[in-house]
Amino acid sequence: MKADKGFTLLEVMIALAIFAILAAAVMSACQYVLGQSARVEARLLGAWLADNHLNEMQLQTAPPALGLQTLNVTYARRDWRLSRRITAEPGTGLLRVELSVSPAGSEHAVQSVTHWLAFSHE
Repeated sequence: MKADKGFTLLEVMIALAIFAILAAAVMSACQYVLGQSARVEARLLGAWLADNHLNEMQLQTAPPALGLQTLNVTYARRDWRLSRRITAEPGTGLLRVELSVSPAGSEHAVQSVTHWLAFSHE
């Protein structure tokens, strides 16, 4: 009697099912990593934009205007919205700058910074 060689249909179907489950798990993990990577990139660019804006403010010879201001900026080929609130700290000569950076069209801030500038605002 001749021995059968090869896989049965049932064995092939089980192997395909296992492969499909593993492929779905790998796809899910890849999507999660890509999403995290995009969020980290947005936070990094937001931090750089905030740092650049604060440095530009420090280089100004005149103190910036007090109050809330929203600026639309293009940075790294993306549109961003900077919201800054500047208040004078009484008796110190310091200005408190609260800066929030978010992608244009989004209310969710990817970076928020509080910084003090040495200007005597009168």
